[in-house]
Amino acid sequence: MWIGWIEFDLLLGDVHSLKAKRSLVRPLVAELRRRFPVSAAEVGHLDLHRRALVGAGAVAGDSAHLVDVLDQLERFVAARPETELLSARRGLHTTEDE
Repeated sequence: MWIGWIEFDLLLGDVHSLKAKRSLVRPLVAELRRRFPVSAAEVGHLDLHRRALVGAGAVAGDSAHLVDVLDQLERFVAARPETELLSARRGLHTTEDE
């Protein structure tokens, strides 16, 4: 079994409150869950207005499928006009890594 994860560090547009931040981040997380076979959540920068850390994870039987899913996620997030993708970190692990 392979486990893949990706973490996006995002700079948000003209956001001046946590409420405005939520109005951008929640739809993004929901769209990731809807479009792709992943679990996704806001995982960091929770107290910053203009930054968000969004993570997604998935499991699969082979690493090639996971790499394809992570690539699709990164392209999708990078293409969103209301956010700027500052960085994306990812990892792949297998149950045989132990």
